[in-house]
Amino acid sequence: MRWRYRETVLVLSTLAFFATMVGRLAISPVVPMVTEDFGVSNSVIGIALTGMWMTYFLSQFPSGLFADRHGERPVILVAVGGTAVASVFLAVAPLFGIFLLGTLLLGAVAGLHYSVATTLLTRTYDEIGTAIVVHNSGGPLAGLIAPPIAAWIGVRYGWRPAVAIGAAAAIPVFVLFAWRVRPTEPRRPDEPVRDRLELEPILELLSRPEIAFPVVLAILAAFVWQATSSFLPTFLVEHRGQSTEFAGVVFASYFVVQAITQVGVGAVSDRYGRDLATAGCMVLASTGFGLLVAVPGRIALGGAVLLIGTGLGWGAALLPRFMDVLGEEERGAGFGLVRTVYGFVGALGSVCTGVLADLFGWGVSFAVLGGLLALVFVALVVNRALSLGY
Repeated sequence: MRWRYRETVLVLSTLAFFATMVGRLAISPVVPMVTEDFGVSNSVIGIALTGMWMTYFLSQFPSGLFADRHGERPVILVAVGGTAVASVFLAVAPLFGIFLLGTLLLGAVAGLHYSVATTLLTRTYDEIGTAIVVHNSGGPLAGLIAPPIAAWIGVRYGWRPAVAIGAAAAIPVFVLFAWRVRPTEPRRPDEPVRDRLELEPILELLSRPEIAFPVVLAILAAFVWQATSSFLPTFLVEHRGQSTEFAGVVFASYFVVQAITQVGVGAVSDRYGRDLATAGCMVLASTGFGLLVAVPGRIALGGAVLLIGTGLGWGAALLPRFMDVLGEEERGAGFGLVRTVYGFVGALGSVCTGVLADLFGWGVSFAVLGGLLALVFVALVVNRALSLGY
């Protein structure tokens, strides 16, 4: 098959997502080292990680506005280049306050990518489902590579070189993207960004039942995803007594499972409906958290990783639901707004899980995550059973 320009756009957009994700995921495997070095608690490091994910999702809405005004290419370049700069900033932070600022910066620049790249792919591909799934695989690919490398580097050389791998991943991708991806025509080049920040249209979009209901579900699911991405290695070390290196490998395995199974999740969603696929994800992941918390042994751990990795690929089922109901002119800023809202609130998963771990232990904190996914499942069942139509 002849290689086409659209494949170049898809591959480099996926690599850009990979690079921005490496910068964020490199922190999780070395969280115990960071807390020890700075002398802070799980709650405090949870604040830093929550702040990172909050700024990540806060960037989603304005990123769509910037892309509508200037085109997608420069926004994605800022995201990838900014990730490199922020990763270096984190690696040299002398105080925890500076480290905290670095996490906020990292989230803000990395967050410029996803919504804009998704919009770019909708302009490049007619069948967006497959393209979005391939693009989304950049995240699990980063999860496969970054955690074990960061854990290995952290054990041998310290956490600072470990978090610096974000820069090593981002710089070559920045060069390739700038070289091979052509500029796109802005959708609204003459409309100032501030003119689109009026409150009334924002509230109107979010108040639509077909938007509001899945946003609430996405908030709960994102809460669990963020907490897992922030603390799964720490949970394995402190609750299940695993080594840092082994915890990094398990964390990577979780992302491998997600990368492989989310294609199937997307296919089930397209064929049998968004609700059925999303509900199935909730059941699998909730069961996985039960195994992770309550059942000892590596066989149970492997089963838990399989179930959680599959279930937390819910994005392949739930996110297309927003694209289904957004008009073509709304998709850039509208999808960015939706991502900002559910991701910003969901980012509380890191700090809340850290606080619960300090107060009640890691077992209770991760059991709560499984309970939240069960709540999403119940909401979907009630919506279908009562024919509410949300």
